[in-house]
Amino acid sequence: MRKQFAKMLLASVAAFTLASASVEACTRVLYGTSDSDYIVGRTMDWDVDPRTNLWSFPRGMARDGGVGPGSIKWTSKYGSLIADFYDAATAEGINEAGLAANLLYLAEADYGDPKASKKPLLSVGGWTQYILDNYATVADAVKALQKEPFAIVAPDLPGGVRSASHLALADQSGDSAILEYLGGKLVIHHNRKYTVMTNSPPFDQQLALNTYWVSIGGVNFLPGTHRASDRFARAYWNLNATPKVADGRVAIASVFSIIRNISVPLGISAPQEPNIASTRWRSVTDIKNRLYYFEPTLNPSIFWVDLKNLKLEPGAKPAKLDLAGDPILSGEVADKFVPAEPFKFLSR
Repeated sequence: MRKQFAKMLLASVAAFTLASASVEACTRVLYGTSDSDYIVGRTMDWDVDPRTNLWSFPRGMARDGGVGPGSIKWTSKYGSLIADFYDAATAEGINEAGLAANLLYLAEADYGDPKASKKPLLSVGGWTQYILDNYATVADAVKALQKEPFAIVAPDLPGGVRSASHLALADQSGDSAILEYLGGKLVIHHNRKYTVMTNSPPFDQQLALNTYWVSIGGVNFLPGTHRASDRFARAYWNLNATPKVADGRVAIASVFSIIRNISVPLGISAPQEPNIASTRWRSVTDIKNRLYYFEPTLNPSIFWVDLKNLKLEPGAKPAKLDLAGDPILSGEVADKFVPAEPFKFLSR
């Protein structure tokens, strides 16, 4: 066990050198209530403000992969509520069918050569949106994506930051999947027991590292740094130790308490370690009830969106909740979304 842990630890440390131009670290957890609701919590950690806004996108939108000739084309089957990233990517969201998706940083991500694949092209900025637009469940998404219907194009983010990410999916049945591109191939980990995801190393190594900490026991000792593998261990133990309740208000508060526990204080970053950065915002998604809670670090209170109050029917206009300037918001805010031209996916 200790030899395996040492090997995984060395791999984890080596991974921190892969993306020194960027500093990003996020955590995602999937909590099940005692009455079969499932709630996703996540932190968005980044070294600078990623200028996140919220959007509602209706069914029936004509879409394309966003990278010019050869881009994949589709029409959205499901309306969605999403949080963007630099107005160039869908960072996370939930669709009206109850599929939730969360995009997190992965330094080891390797999408391969899109030109060599001869497949339709999709910007990495549209990866999350494509899934929310097209699938109702994790199983549906996994079945379709196993065929690799597109090739990912991953232009740099603003400031020359390398695009590198993996994706977590969850639905109202509690099903879960982690999607990673490694060595140019899509790797899918599909099991409802995959309830925690952070950053480096890749997910299978992260599970191996966590096995060591499970053997130690969280009551005795938990690793305390902001590194991805340590956050994984703390999030995993806290998630499994937290009582599973039916009261929705308590359940939401429980998930917020878990992700606050593994948040990185504002102002802290470590440019030499790309998986440590300040938490910029937190979100909690109540899948069954289609409620999305959002907590910017600079906001003194939580606000939320009820999907049933959004205009998601065919023919409705995309709408934006502009968070520029850090407005002070609280309560349910669906009525504050304003029709707007959709952002364009990250392009070359």
